[in-house]
Amino acid sequence: MELFSAAWNIAVRYWPLFWYGIKITLLISLTGTVIGLGVGLLVGCVRAVTVEPRDALWVKILKRVVRLVTSIYIEVFRGTPMIVQAVFLYYLLKPVFNWTTTVAGIFIISVNTGAYMAEIIRAGIQSVDRGQSEAARSIGMTAMQTMFVVVLPQAVKNSFPAIGNEFVVNIKDSSVLNAISVTDLYFQSMSVAGSIYQYTNTMVVTAVCYLVLTLTTTRILYFIERRMGRPKSSYPASQTVPRAGNVM
Repeated sequence: MELFSAAWNIAVRYWPLFWYGIKITLLISLTGTVIGLGVGLLVGCVRAVTVEPRDALWVKILKRVVRLVTSIYIEVFRGTPMIVQAVFLYYLLKPVFNWTTTVAGIFIISVNTGAYMAEIIRAGIQSVDRGQSEAARSIGMTAMQTMFVVVLPQAVKNSFPAIGNEFVVNIKDSSVLNAISVTDLYFQSMSVAGSIYQYTNTMVVTAVCYLVLTLTTTRILYFIERRMGRPKSSYPASQTVPRAGNVM
């Protein structure tokens, strides 16, 4: 009980510092996830494009080159630790952008998340029944219209649990940005612990803060997911929007 009593006293006394760290953590993780989703949508759509036999030679070459570049991007950022990416990119690009640690943290989370989101979106696109694309093309839709109007919305819906999970992961993994002195929750916690020499008690407060953030986020995402799964009541039964997997 002494452990939790001491942790409570630390939380009450240093709450402004913890609260500032929580706000920075949410800012970086949320912004980075949203930007990463945009990057993932772009890269995932590119990777979902196949080389067709009827394509012109230059189109085939372009598709293969773009696919190679995106593959390298995904493999590099999925295959190396984020803490290494953070230190490398921060010091490499600081002379160019002269950015703050917070901006650098958002950039690093974004490019790292984009690599994971790209594979999530690609899998989501592949989960959409091919008959839906064929039906859209049969009524005169272009390939781009088919992708953005028919396929992509269903792919995002199918992939929403994995997309939400990336946000939860980013809340926790943003702690590695301590390596470049981002003043997030973990950085603030280490500052408090170092000033009072009570690391164990301070980490109890930190763990509870992270747990509350992730549990709250998970519940909100679960609520959104359930709402997305409900059919729109404004549609007559015979005109309900088809789910992925059903041929139009």
